[in-house]
Amino acid sequence: MPKDARNQSPELDPVIHPINRLRICATLYSAGATDDRQMKYSTLAELTGLPADTLSKQLKHLEGCGYISRAREYGSTRAKDTVWVTLTEAGAQAYVQHVEALKAMTEGL
Repeated sequence: MPKDARNQSPELDPVIHPINRLRICATLYSAGATDDRQMKYSTLAELTGLPADTLSKQLKHLEGCGYISRAREYGSTRAKDTVWVTLTEAGAQAYVQHVEALKAMTEGL
């Protein structure tokens, strides 16, 4: 291994790094809510412990970066709508790389 390669640590993803976004990505990833599988917004809010306004703001940012996608299933009233959240393939890859970078940092690489 070249000397320079040992001194380079994997990069943290600045999109995922803030704790609330990391919590969201970790929850979706660990639940398997990627590409073909989805998680209800209400379930995601419950599992992350984030208030609705915070969760919505963070999802908007993640969606703008292409890391998650959202779909709305319309009910008879807006209160009965269901929002589904999915970690995209790009989001899942970014999350895995971010976790690997954190592991490398903690192992002193």
